[in-house]
Amino acid sequence: MTVESKTPFRPCVVVPVFDHAHALPKLVEGLRSSGLTCWLVDDGSGPACASTIDRLVAAESSWLRVERLPRNRGKGAAVLSGFRAAQRAGFTHAVQIDADCQHDTRDIPRFVDAARAHPAAIINGVPQYDASVPKSRFYGRYITNVLVWLYTLSLEIRDSMCGFRIYPLARAVALDDAAPVGPRMQFDTDIIVRLHWSGVRVVNLKTAVTYPIDGVSHFDLLRDNLRMARLHLRLAAGFVLRLPVLLARRLAGQSDVQGS
Repeated sequence: MTVESKTPFRPCVVVPVFDHAHALPKLVEGLRSSGLTCWLVDDGSGPACASTIDRLVAAESSWLRVERLPRNRGKGAAVLSGFRAAQRAGFTHAVQIDADCQHDTRDIPRFVDAARAHPAAIINGVPQYDASVPKSRFYGRYITNVLVWLYTLSLEIRDSMCGFRIYPLARAVALDDAAPVGPRMQFDTDIIVRLHWSGVRVVNLKTAVTYPIDGVSHFDLLRDNLRMARLHLRLAAGFVLRLPVLLARRLAGQSDVQGS
């Protein structure tokens, strides 16, 4: 039995925020109905967004909290800061959801139910796009997913870049403590691949994703693509080092299927 399954299940929500002042009121309205404690992690936002966060937290103080980073450190650093705050407060699992309102907060109860049933697993969102998705994002995402299937010798991670997941906090924080996870846009892919390598199961759930017309993207075409390229080089090297273990795991899985 794992540590996660022995500890009473206590989920919360962690939202990395960087200058999303226009989207936050709508997001908070959607999060309220989940009934979960939520951290807005202010990743060095400007005055307008910081003021919006303070106003929302003051109005929703029974369940909404703020964690502040003194300067912008990136999405991954913000999420992990929120994870640590939640863990210190006694929570066992965290819903990670982005602040740009791309994801449907009405799916949170369904994800929480899956996490309750599989407390040692990552509950991973698999985007179901509408016509709003930029084609460059769609095809770039597919290339990354194919590479991830190679790195893991598995199709278990159906999407490696989704910003809507539930993590077992103990495993996520321990992974970052052992070797820091990519702090910026490479975070989502980096952490799920490495947790999978460490033996954490991935449970995939479909979820609708919409790109708002007035949405704010902080993806830097040059810098973040370079970060992703470096990440893929690192994961490829990690894959080579772990290849014997991954092959053994795959063969064991095939044996289990044949014996069932």
